[in-house]
Amino acid sequence: MTEPQPWPTTPPAHGSVVLREFVEADVGLVLELGEDPYVPLIGNLPAHPTRQEAKDWVRRQQSRHAEGRGFPFVIAAEGAAVGTIGLWLRKLSEGVGIVGYSVSPKHRRRGFAADALKAITVFARTVPGVERIELYIEPWNRGSIRAAEKADYRHEGLLPAHQEIGGIARDMHLYVSP
Repeated sequence: MTEPQPWPTTPPAHGSVVLREFVEADVGLVLELGEDPYVPLIGNLPAHPTRQEAKDWVRRQQSRHAEGRGFPFVIAAEGAAVGTIGLWLRKLSEGVGIVGYSVSPKHRRRGFAADALKAITVFARTVPGVERIELYIEPWNRGSIRAAEKADYRHEGLLPAHQEIGGIARDMHLYVSP
């Protein structure tokens, strides 16, 4: 973990989205994300969470920044919480920020992920020490690849067996910001 960087004084935004801090009311979004067959595999959100597990997960996200882990945001659009995105700083000593995101299934295919990527990328450039922004996507995830490309990320290569997801070492495409 690194020393916490300052939280943005103005919420990052682009196009149709604003990135904001987690609040307790985001439990509904977390419950939706927990029902997705993939989202619980890529992080620490339990599959089919109870309301209490969702509340606990929101509280963990609220503590990540103070712990120096990074910047967890809710993607807000059209007056609703539609997904999550984070800038993670575990490789900050190497000048690298890592972005990860998920959009609730009922809000997909509306450009929210690409807009959120553009917003967090602009914000990441203001974080001291971040010189490179990386994004990892499984080869089958065409929606995420489209979002990355729409946000001007460029494909840098395929990393064989790079990340364990669901107990299996998976190939990941590495995308980097311009």
